[in-house]
Amino acid sequence: MQVLYRKYRPQQFKDFTAQNHVIQTLTNEIEQNKIAHAYLFSGHRGTGKTTMARLFAKAINCQNRKGFEPCNECLACKEINKGSAVDIIEIDAASNRGIDDIRSLRDSIRYRPNLLKYKVLILDEAHQLSKDAANALLKILEEPPKYVVFILATTEAHKMISTISSRCQRFDFYKLTIKEIVSKLERIAKEEGIVIQKEALELIAMSSDGALRDAEGILNQVLNFSFGREIKVEDVQDMLGVVDLSLAFEFVEFLRDKNISEAVKYLNEKIEKGLNIDEFSKTIINFLRKLLILKISKDLVDDIAMGETKETKDRMLDLASQFEAKNLKLILDLFLGAESKRMFSSIPQLPFELALVDYYYKS
Repeated sequence: MQVLYRKYRPQQFKDFTAQNHVIQTLTNEIEQNKIAHAYLFSGHRGTGKTTMARLFAKAINCQNRKGFEPCNECLACKEINKGSAVDIIEIDAASNRGIDDIRSLRDSIRYRPNLLKYKVLILDEAHQLSKDAANALLKILEEPPKYVVFILATTEAHKMISTISSRCQRFDFYKLTIKEIVSKLERIAKEEGIVIQKEALELIAMSSDGALRDAEGILNQVLNFSFGREIKVEDVQDMLGVVDLSLAFEFVEFLRDKNISEAVKYLNEKIEKGLNIDEFSKTIINFLRKLLILKISKDLVDDIAMGETKETKDRMLDLASQFEAKNLKLILDLFLGAESKRMFSSIPQLPFELALVDYYYKS
């Protein structure tokens, strides 16, 4: 079975999710036949950099293109879709980062393309090139053959040497919103004949940190986890090890009442029963953040509590109203500090217990 992110990888620009600012510029260049010799795609992992590079390479080489969309029917498109086009060279700089690798690349571009109009070199994680390799690449970029297009992709553009960046057209890929990810997951679920709650999709989207590829990977896991039946939000929680929101409400209500002894007791009881301390920390911090935002503006409830029931949203609003903003900020700061100290503690819950004591005396 083909994994979902490969199966549903966009084959045309119209199929791409988000990054419209990138698509508009690139498609304009294609239509006007103003192809640059080097591009730099930077941004968060899983946001479509490599996929866009492959799609752009296909579009500029399509033999029957009308407008900017590749036809996916000509020999060039078929070869690229199969991954067998010898004129499309993909290199992972994380494992091919030395000067010899770049010299080999330089030798390969001396020859004109075999089939395609352009020879396209896609260099992934380009920031990981060694200093000598980066300087060798710079020399190639200074006077490249007219038939060569470089596409450099990186998650850390600030690590690229400026002389390389300045010779590229730079495009920044943004994290996808929850709505954008959910929309794509809904289309996949429909195509696959999957029955899944929207709240489950929203939880997957929230867990992906703006990376569509990660979201599609999680959905793949959920399908295997819940094979042959309707997928509910509880299934996603179980698979991801996500802490139930009811725990967050109970725990934060102890903080509201400044009942620190009960909060410590509650935390230790849950840990004894197998609570994942990492998920506990993430859930509580995220929950406190939402309460602080709701304290500032009630109108944001639909945005920050997406996927929750009206009853849950009302309960969050009510709980936020019972705190002073300064106390929410205080406990949030203390828990962020506890999270960073946890990895150095021989007792996992100790930093959080100390944070609770600090909250009692400072609030």
